[in-house]
Amino acid sequence: MTLSIIVLAAGQGTRMKSNLPKVLHPLAGWPIVNHVLTTAQQLQPAHVLVVLGHDKERVEQALPPDVTSVTQSPQQGTGHAVLQTRPLLRGKSQTVLVLYGDTPLVRGATLRQMLDIHAQRDAAVSLLTFLPQNVTGYGRILRDDSGNVRGIVEQKDATPEQRAIQEANSGILCFRASWLWPHLDQLAPSAGGEYYLTDLVAIAAGEGEAIGSLVAEDATEVMGINDRCHLADAEAELQSRLNRELMLGGVTLRDPNTIYSEMGVRVGRDTVIEPNTFLRGNTTIGEQCVIGPNTLLQDATVENNCQIIASVVSAARIEENSKIGPFAHIR
Repeated sequence: MTLSIIVLAAGQGTRMKSNLPKVLHPLAGWPIVNHVLTTAQQLQPAHVLVVLGHDKERVEQALPPDVTSVTQSPQQGTGHAVLQTRPLLRGKSQTVLVLYGDTPLVRGATLRQMLDIHAQRDAAVSLLTFLPQNVTGYGRILRDDSGNVRGIVEQKDATPEQRAIQEANSGILCFRASWLWPHLDQLAPSAGGEYYLTDLVAIAAGEGEAIGSLVAEDATEVMGINDRCHLADAEAELQSRLNRELMLGGVTLRDPNTIYSEMGVRVGRDTVIEPNTFLRGNTTIGEQCVIGPNTLLQDATVENNCQIIASVVSAARIEENSKIGPFAHIR
């Protein structure tokens, strides 16, 4: 199965109340959108295309050099965004997966499972759903008596019975490419003039096409970042994941809740990280070290068997068997 992935990243993100485009806000040291792109590459797609709009030039500069982008102008909904990719992707793959530049926590394993279900059912469209603690505001998944997906209804359009449905739409969809491209022309504009990709679910159901679905085991995976509160929630979840990876790799974290690490950090086994320690950027720590408490390492290289206490090390190499601090600043 050849796969193309579209990442939608054209929105302005007004609720962030920031001059920085939403998808460029840092999350564990990387722009939000780069987390999505890294997960996308785990699926070994033939093509990855990012749809840009607001502040296009700034976002484009932050993307990896091998990523291709297209422009959506004006922004007229998710269906309209995917339509911008059709000239480049039509005929290039069997399956199209649509992700979002502000949903950075979805795991590659979850997306693989969704793609497997999509292939097994030979579905026209498959969707990733979830069961949020509070379903208010989300589109509800409509199923028939046999459990087959029949459509998605937004809360503002839902009846009281439909609002009681607890299964919600994540927005993440995959399509049989040969079905998707011609059916984009069947989308009708909403009252606000937007074309919604999710309307294709009801179109597929009306045609009797198979529709696949997967309920995400962890609702946090599909959490979109719309404001600073969401950003903090995503940071906490990602820190938990990163710190867990360190511990499973043989690193002792004295108090994981007070230890901050970023995506580029590497730590050797039998190293101990004490509380209130920050490991940032491209920091590499060897084996059998003690780092902290109250220490900041930024783009630092620390060789084996070093001790750094209550100090700052920035863009420097600490040689093996060194003892640094307290209150040193090495740069």
